[in-house]
Amino acid sequence: MGARIDKWLWEVRAYKTRSVAADAVKANRVTVGGAWVKPSYEVKEGDEIGVRKGQVTYKFRALGFPKGRQPASEVAKYAEDITPAEELEKLAVPRETIFVSRDRGTGRPTKKERRDIDALMDELP
Repeated sequence: MGARIDKWLWEVRAYKTRSVAADAVKANRVTVGGAWVKPSYEVKEGDEIGVRKGQVTYKFRALGFPKGRQPASEVAKYAEDITPAEELEKLAVPRETIFVSRDRGTGRPTKKERRDIDALMDELP
């Protein structure tokens, strides 16, 4: 017994909707046993499923097949999260590099400064 990969991913909350899950499978963002699959692929118990979201590739092991979308507290009965720690560390990297502190007044002009610049530009011939 098994379930379609797109349906299983939706049921265990890997994706918000089944159509988004199917689109991800079609776009080769989902692997089973290291191979790309089609949305109609039948997941079997014990299959290792890789789901790439952004830079991170989450890995799950199929433990069972729910009858419908499950609450978050029930997902552990059907999917075991086996994502390596080095993949999860990639989530913290952007937070450290995106924010750059700068002193007020440097960088983009404030609204008042922008108005002053526009006024000067209007005075030029």
